[in-house]
Amino acid sequence: MILIIAEKPSLARNIVAGIGKMTKNGNFYEGQGYIVTYAFGHLFSLCDIEDYTGPTSNGRWSMENLPCFPDTFKFKLKKDKDGNVDSGVKKQFELIETLCNRPDVDAIVNAGDADREGEIIIRLCVYNALKSEKKLLRLWLPDQTPETVATALSTMKEESEYDNLANEGFARTYIDWLYGVNLTRYATLKTGMLLRVGRVIVPIVKAIYDRDMAIKNFIPEIYYAPVSVEETNGEIVELTSKKRFDKNSLNKAQELCNIYNQTGAFVSDKKSKKDTLSPGKLYSLSKLQNVLGKKYKMSMDESLKIVQALYEKGYLTYPRTNSEYLATAEKDKISKIISNVAAMGYPVEMKDKKTIFDDSKIESHSALTPTYKIPKKENLSETEFQVYQTVFRRFVAVFCSEECLAQKTELHIKVGEHEEFVLKGTVIVEKGWTKYDDYKGKDKVLPALNVGDKVNVNFVPKEKETSPPKHYTIETLNQYLKNPFREEKAAANDSDEDDAEEYKAMFEGLELGTEATRTGIIDNAIKSGYIDLKKDVYTILDGGIYLIESLTYMGISMDKYKTSVLGQALKKVFKNTLTVNESVEMAQKEINEVFSQKETTPEDDTFNGFYGDVVGTCPLCSKNVLKGRYGYGCSGYKEGCKFRISGVICKRVIPISKAKELLNCGETGLIKGFTSKAGKTFDAKLVLENGKAVFKF
Repeated sequence: MILIIAEKPSLARNIVAGIGKMTKNGNFYEGQGYIVTYAFGHLFSLCDIEDYTGPTSNGRWSMENLPCFPDTFKFKLKKDKDGNVDSGVKKQFELIETLCNRPDVDAIVNAGDADREGEIIIRLCVYNALKSEKKLLRLWLPDQTPETVATALSTMKEESEYDNLANEGFARTYIDWLYGVNLTRYATLKTGMLLRVGRVIVPIVKAIYDRDMAIKNFIPEIYYAPVSVEETNGEIVELTSKKRFDKNSLNKAQELCNIYNQTGAFVSDKKSKKDTLSPGKLYSLSKLQNVLGKKYKMSMDESLKIVQALYEKGYLTYPRTNSEYLATAEKDKISKIISNVAAMGYPVEMKDKKTIFDDSKIESHSALTPTYKIPKKENLSETEFQVYQTVFRRFVAVFCSEECLAQKTELHIKVGEHEEFVLKGTVIVEKGWTKYDDYKGKDKVLPALNVGDKVNVNFVPKEKETSPPKHYTIETLNQYLKNPFREEKAAANDSDEDDAEEYKAMFEGLELGTEATRTGIIDNAIKSGYIDLKKDVYTILDGGIYLIESLTYMGISMDKYKTSVLGQALKKVFKNTLTVNESVEMAQKEINEVFSQKETTPEDDTFNGFYGDVVGTCPLCSKNVLKGRYGYGCSGYKEGCKFRISGVICKRVIPISKAKELLNCGETGLIKGFTSKAGKTFDAKLVLENGKAVFKF
């Protein structure tokens, strides 16, 4: 007998449908030489710190057992919200354990989702359940249709062929645990507020924080640009000069406008040609989420759940893909899908092109496509239909047999030898694939002018204002996370023809998060109150500001550079050029740097004490002054004492050493780096006067 362990019940049902004629027996199926059962996603989680170190003296989070670097990482069955082993999880694992060790089972199949997380979910079940050696196989499903399941069952590989994928999955799990438990506890103990510190969540929140701070602090500048908006041959021709004049140079701008108007303008060159417009590429998960966010205002979490549901129903291929290309080995499968689509009346045909089939642009999974199983509209919810149709229409556009023909025109207009203006226009002549998918281009009708023709102009100085950066949207944040080191302008103008840089960044591990994890991490940041998503625009919240600024004060640098270095390490584990232990040691070194911070000099002090630390004696009521969330305050506040030292004065963090010095001596030594309201830096001492901390210059 062959035992197949699926990641979830829905996948188990689809596998059973692919096998056929199986009998259900509680939480497993049997028949045709197979047994099929399932996990509920993760049945195991990594142990807590206390499982390695024992409880702390006060039974709560404490610096006593931090940092924690286990010699060997241990897993345990997942617990419920009350902290007890989940009864349903325990029962299901006991069933898996029984089935794994049945004498008639001679092979066990890992049928986790086709990614690194699915790989380790089932491995953990088998590792913990199996009492003796048995043959281990892997069922890899690009979609969940019965036909694909049947084919995949006949072509299963040894589980060992996926060891590199599993190693990457375990390395990511260990590293994320190390950052999450150690730095979350450290930051929470220092601030007295739960701060979720993670390898990926922090740089994502910081990106939104940095953008929103840039918008908040942006000071617009007024400038003038010569602009002409005049009619020529019945069409308005707008010419905007690239030359700028600051707000104090209106006269100079007017002088240039006078020169342009006296000189006049003419058509110096004209290029006109018929062109064939290519459709967009097939969708990766993030590119699909970009479109759905922009068009339907769907959050990434919502769109992923819908795509996942359509995958589990057998209508779409595996969703968590970072590729927009198909594997060359899939040509026969795609041909069958095209035949089904053509039978519905769509003008599609097989196209064997490098812009569609390219193995070098695929890491694990091909682009999202419909399967041969095409749903009826009435069987889908409104949002499911929107998502399915978006993928389906793009598929039709890519394989459309009708070309989209356009007339492209480019006019070069010169104002003497002073400046040349270039106007571009595109007019669709034959719609072709644009009848089925959205066309991004903007048609612009240009006047019927030829080389040498005069163009009417009347340049005037137009007042303009520099624009602040724009808030991140689902689309622009995704572009940033896929390659945080690429200029946003270049990402926004990404050519459909040349995406080599984007794929190089993904395959090297430069991206922040992955297609499989990014959605969940962003959703966690929203639920934690760090960022907000309205329609498709992200903004920072007070909780996110507090998180980023607190980490800065604590000297915890969780920026895109460190996260990318670890991302690259994970890719090296996958490529077998770095071991799991070596990647874990890299993370431990980074974390150790945080915990090794000591009180040094006030100027470079980053160790700032912990929440509840006694700083000194209150000068007003003689009770203890304690470190709080936002500074230092008297423990007698309930009795009415209002003594307080702010944790940040004039944008300068006041370290605990200076607070102690102020309370013990009545004044501090010179503190450098204060910033005035006018933005000027200054140095000063702090002294106690009438129970308040004031400057002494």
